[in-house]
Amino acid sequence: MFKNAHLYRLEEPSAIDMDGLEGRLSEHRFRPCGPLQAASLGWHPPLGEQTRALSHAGNGCSALCARRQERLLPAAVVGEALDERVADLETREARTIGRRERRQLREEVLLDMLPRAFTRSRQIHAYLDLVAGWMVVDAASEKGAEELVELLRETLGSFPVRPPRPRNPPVALMTRWVATGEIPDGLELGDACELRDPRDERALVRCSGQDLDGEEIATHLRAGKEVVKLALHWREQLEFLLQEDLSLRRLRFADTLLDEALEPDIEDEAARFDAEFAIMVLQLRELIAYLEEIFELAG
Repeated sequence: MFKNAHLYRLEEPSAIDMDGLEGRLSEHRFRPCGPLQAASLGWHPPLGEQTRALSHAGNGCSALCARRQERLLPAAVVGEALDERVADLETREARTIGRRERRQLREEVLLDMLPRAFTRSRQIHAYLDLVAGWMVVDAASEKGAEELVELLRETLGSFPVRPPRPRNPPVALMTRWVATGEIPDGLELGDACELRDPRDERALVRCSGQDLDGEEIATHLRAGKEVVKLALHWREQLEFLLQEDLSLRRLRFADTLLDEALEPDIEDEAARFDAEFAIMVLQLRELIAYLEEIFELAG
């Protein structure tokens, strides 16, 4: 189940060749970093290591997973090794190493250390919803989401997508909801928000575990701060933190939703993935349609 959701509008969903998708993905399958490779990015089976398929279809959606591996070379470690090499060379040759030569020596240090460096991997999950015309990426940051988008664009040759374009500004609406307590049907305020002064973006106030109807929040609003992140509950099915770019963080699906939909005796991992994936995409499809109406997202 996704913990985050970055939204991208599919501008030409009918142009995506779902029948040929697996073959295109396999041309960019993930391969571990080579000895002199700092990072590697490619497609990974969304169902895990025990499977080979690089996509998984269900409910008009296709699940994808990108895997990124990078070699860990802390700057401090590289810097220390470089200083030692520079000092040794200056002592042996009785001269001062210039800036240009120092840059060359740094490259040599990196090449020497890369094959011995530890590696770290992370996965970025996503799915294409051709029914609703959206792609949803489970990434903790916009940079991570864009990595997957760029990989898919490279894989398919062309992949026209764009972030949501709301006609109703999210910051203005979220600020009004908190200030007035008037919120659209189906939504409830949570207990967290982030406020920012539009005159000074460094002036941030993060509130967690608080009553958003309280006087402390009202004081910040009267001082001119605006709500840029807001914790919300939706139809007792989902909890999330809505951000000003309409991405969702801290997604949490109701336990009752999962308990009612999942058979307790499902032991097969693929079958359980199918069941959870179906629940998730249907709930997020409804939520995104709901947000489209509230914020008047351009088609």
